[in-house]
Amino acid sequence: MSTDQHVLDDLEWRGLIAHSTDIDALRAELSDGMVKLYCGFDPTAPSLHMGNLLQILTLKRFQDAGHKPYGLVGGATGMIGDPKEAGERVMNSLDTVKQWSANVRGQLERFLTFEGPNAATVVNNYDWTAGLSTIEFLRDIGKHFPVNRMLAREVVKSRLESGISYTEFSYVLLQSMDYLNLFRDFGVTLQTGGSDQWGNITAGAELIRRVEGTRVNAMATPLVTKADGTKFGKTESGTVWLDAQMTTPYVFYQFWLNADDRDVVDLLKYYSFRSREEIEDLARQTEEKPFLRAAQRALADDVTTMVHGAEETERIKAAAGALFGSGDLAGLSADTLGAALREAGAIEVKRAEGIPGIVDLLVETGLVASKGAARRTIGEGGAYLNNRRVEDPELTPSEADLIGGAWLVLRRGKKNLAGVEVV
Repeated sequence: MSTDQHVLDDLEWRGLIAHSTDIDALRAELSDGMVKLYCGFDPTAPSLHMGNLLQILTLKRFQDAGHKPYGLVGGATGMIGDPKEAGERVMNSLDTVKQWSANVRGQLERFLTFEGPNAATVVNNYDWTAGLSTIEFLRDIGKHFPVNRMLAREVVKSRLESGISYTEFSYVLLQSMDYLNLFRDFGVTLQTGGSDQWGNITAGAELIRRVEGTRVNAMATPLVTKADGTKFGKTESGTVWLDAQMTTPYVFYQFWLNADDRDVVDLLKYYSFRSREEIEDLARQTEEKPFLRAAQRALADDVTTMVHGAEETERIKAAAGALFGSGDLAGLSADTLGAALREAGAIEVKRAEGIPGIVDLLVETGLVASKGAARRTIGEGGAYLNNRRVEDPELTPSEADLIGGAWLVLRRGKKNLAGVEVV
């Protein structure tokens, strides 16, 4: 975004504004000077995920435009959990939530800038909630929430028949209190978040109006879905996490690289900091030469570098090249190789039972349908072991063939890949 472009113009072009309380008033305030804004992140897991990343990057876009972001870790709200449409949330222990809160704080600190006139600040709502008495909470906060309006919230209505606890029902009060406290203590006048949080976000703005007699702003980004209607950030193997121990960097990179042509331009707008001109050029390339996957490669490079660093991104790209015959397999780290092969599809064989012959391995990994097909593939020159063409169907790999002491890389043709882990 150029320095003379209004941050809202950039957000609107990127499709990042799904809801706003008063867009004209917000535009005027953002034009008048530095605005303080916040977004909340509940520690309901050991790591943040791709949906959370969109919110972090939205805060960063405001910060890059000269505004001051506050990342709120929900040490208190995370003890309760925002109501789900189906079923009560599992409540985690205080110790677990504290550990996860520390994890979330660390992840927020990787993306925002903590120096300069608009340095970011990370706060935890447990700090102002833990010492609050029940009487104070009911008198000072609860009295401003009409029950009929709380019952009208979609997520509450969907749970009334099956049942919703008073704990989850009251979540909106705690989140609204966050906005009130940040307004009072720091002068925060804008809350951002996902569109699924819009009811909670506007409730906070309404609480400030009722208590302080002041209007504040709220904005929500859209729920990111794929072209097929499924939720973005979910795969067959589960959620895509920011923590490298929960989603390996290789799998993370492949997730972005495999983006559908119908989704990739929007994902570039949401998750990259490339300019409008760059993204429009990549959109043109996707339309004219989709087989080059230029937009997908740019997206995977940008987001993986942002989350895991440039060196890790280069290692991943080197691994992909090596696995498909254009690089040195022996130069790959065991972690990167293992993650790549498990993603491609891998089997385990017991060292004590001996390594099977190449024909059996091709069948067991699913690269071919039968032993006859395996022999034909070898005879036609289409079978590879560790990127070397297999010429002898009677070959049995040895310990010396194991990469990193544990792995065999099998390939049929140019693109069909599988791993064998010897344990």
